[in-house]
Amino acid sequence: MRESLRSGLTRRIINLLPAYFGTGGRLTYVAQDWREVRLEVPLTLRTRNYVGTIFGGSMYGAVDPVYMVMLIKNLGPDYDVWDKSATIRFKRPGRTTLHARFLLSDDELRSIEAALATAKSVDRVYQVELTDSRGVVHAVVEKTVYVAKRNARRETAA
Repeated sequence: MRESLRSGLTRRIINLLPAYFGTGGRLTYVAQDWREVRLEVPLTLRTRNYVGTIFGGSMYGAVDPVYMVMLIKNLGPDYDVWDKSATIRFKRPGRTTLHARFLLSDDELRSIEAALATAKSVDRVYQVELTDSRGVVHAVVEKTVYVAKRNARRETAA
């Protein structure tokens, strides 16, 4: 799917947000429907660690908010979506620009909605790989995202 004017503008704004800009990563593509997002983490002075490779914090920081934002955009205002936990497994040092691609399927969104028909909340686990231009995996990030129907959360709080 193409990047729309709106998703492209949102991508540019996110890239300029101080917290995201500080990671050294940058979103390079956001599908109009927010079902696909791509990013890159280049090896620069800002992302280089003591031994001359990409700092693990830059890798993780660039990946961190993406699935949460994708779910917020796709599920809409009737849902609470929060990052819950994460792990990162480093496979090899990043010596060149690393790339990540995030995908969210219709089946996944339907599965979340179906699970929330019978549960107050669900945790979803997503995995994304940071790869070089040849497709070699340098790190694998696993994110756990909490999702709840907004009115269900309020009913339990009352």
